[in-house]
Amino acid sequence: MKKWIRNIGIFLCVSMLLCSCGKQEEVPENVSVSTEESDPDAVKIGVSFDSFVIERWIRDRDVLVSAAKELGAEVNVQNANGSVEEQRDQIEYLIDKKVDVLIVIACDCSALSDVMKTASAAGIKTISYDRLILNADTDLYVSFDNRGVGELMGEALIESIPEGGEIFMIQGAEEDNNVQMVWEGFEEQIKGSNLQVVYRASCEGWLAEQAVDYLEEALEQFPDVKGIMCGNDDIASQVVRVLSEHRLAGKVKVVGQDGDLAACQRIVEGTQTMTAFKSVETLAKATARYAVKMARGEELERINSSINDGLKDIPFCMLRPIAVTKENMDEIIIDAGVHSEEDVYLNVPKR
Repeated sequence: MKKWIRNIGIFLCVSMLLCSCGKQEEVPENVSVSTEESDPDAVKIGVSFDSFVIERWIRDRDVLVSAAKELGAEVNVQNANGSVEEQRDQIEYLIDKKVDVLIVIACDCSALSDVMKTASAAGIKTISYDRLILNADTDLYVSFDNRGVGELMGEALIESIPEGGEIFMIQGAEEDNNVQMVWEGFEEQIKGSNLQVVYRASCEGWLAEQAVDYLEEALEQFPDVKGIMCGNDDIASQVVRVLSEHRLAGKVKVVGQDGDLAACQRIVEGTQTMTAFKSVETLAKATARYAVKMARGEELERINSSINDGLKDIPFCMLRPIAVTKENMDEIIIDAGVHSEEDVYLNVPKR
């Protein structure tokens, strides 16, 4: 109880420190979004997204663009559709466009080093968004405590399976550096517990549908599974669907991350145990604010950590995830306006 109350305080403090950005606008893919009257002196921000396969990236995009526009910036959004080659081409395109700041959500955290260095050499400020681009010496990394996400997942399974037993890990794409950090946090948390990881798999390109075959295979080998750690809530959706077909939904404890609406619904229904909630709005607004400040040569405040990207330590604005369960759903999700009470309790009466 004390831990999640403390986390609420951290979350609210970070949220209040960041500027509000008005109503969000839905932004088409691969589009330049400018202020109403184009200003030749306006800050120009280029953004390259891995893809919009994961539902949360659409929310990141809309909040990021809205926040940047509120600050008077022009934004050019690109979608790489999960292709490293296409993302390299898009970054080169944005370099040619002479953007002031480049924000990248990497398809492959190890494959963009050279093109990011090219951007830096052209005088463009660079930001690794959510996923740390390795060996790239970006000017800033803005993300969540991903090891902390893994720790929250491990803690939730330990608490919900006091008798211990066999568990599965069905994670996201291995080329996503965050996956490794979440795994490290999870492994550290369950070390010394009576939980035993007997099956591991990774969904290439974060394609959650792959979890169906993985789970079927795992259940055939280990039918007495007690819990499943899912790379995100999208993967958890597929996992719970398969568990339902085997009449195991609600019996096997499932944890994920992102705070998706469907995950919140499953939590109050009893088929998912926990989601590690990460405020997309806080992350995107902070990044927009930092990007504009960097372009204007202003000092960056509240940079609370650093992280080594393989070349050197770079500034890291680290935000804290919060474990959301049935017990604190109202306080963290509904009262904060993340999802409405009507939507969260769509399929079950509120108690």
